[in-house]
Amino acid sequence: MTTVHYKTTKVDGLDIAYREAGPSTAPTLLLLHGFPSSSHMFRDLIPALADKFHIVAPDLPGFGRSSMPSRSEFAYTFDHLADVISRFTEVVGLKKFGIYIFDYGSPVGLRIAVKHPERISAIISQNGNAYVEGLSDGWNPIRSYWKDPSDANRDALRGFLSPETTYWQYTHGTTDPTLVSPDGYSLDDFYMARSGAHEVQLDLLLDYASNVAMYPDFHAYFKKHQPPILAVWGKNDPFFLPPGAEAFKRDVPGARIEFFDTGHFALETHHGEIAKVIRDFLGNVS
Repeated sequence: MTTVHYKTTKVDGLDIAYREAGPSTAPTLLLLHGFPSSSHMFRDLIPALADKFHIVAPDLPGFGRSSMPSRSEFAYTFDHLADVISRFTEVVGLKKFGIYIFDYGSPVGLRIAVKHPERISAIISQNGNAYVEGLSDGWNPIRSYWKDPSDANRDALRGFLSPETTYWQYTHGTTDPTLVSPDGYSLDDFYMARSGAHEVQLDLLLDYASNVAMYPDFHAYFKKHQPPILAVWGKNDPFFLPPGAEAFKRDVPGARIEFFDTGHFALETHHGEIAKVIRDFLGNVS
């Protein structure tokens, strides 16, 4: 039986909630969730890895059980999220670690890697995009918002934050939607219903343009440091396409790419298969 600890620590005045499991002396893997989820998305993966690895999975600021300060007190940008999570790793004593990056967790984790390459032992990208060719046409309404951040374009994205869209994100591309537990999307809906949460998320959707602008910096980091990279990808993801996974090989020729017949939230249906691949991959990382 795996023991998972549910903790909270202070980081620059914020409460950062996190899950921790596995022996502290084992190689560490930092799990970084995406939109609109929290560390809860790793509820099945953590027990599948914690016998061999030290697992730490924080909730990003504004997500899950971590603080969601007002927009007047906290700038909701990916640079800021990355700064907080970088400080979090220092507060909880992580010196060197692999990163599992998914969706929003990708630009957060890769920003940390660019600033602190000496800390990163490996990268596991699960539908965590870092290449333009990985962005589908589903991003077009958001691209319009980047080009013209008007109230009209902001309001046009509010449907993206609805329970119906969250359910669609979880089930689209799966071969059997009944395999997707309602626990994940129901909890996401609960957190999204908090006062002010929609405005926080719309700020982050606007700032996502900064992630695309940083792709060349991410690529330069890959080329220079050649981190071991594993891409485990739900191949039917409506937002991040398989070419985004294959593109890692352009900068890290030894990158390992594995596709699974599922959608964006691949862990909901394939956590066992993904855990097996991760264990094999990390077992070969020195």
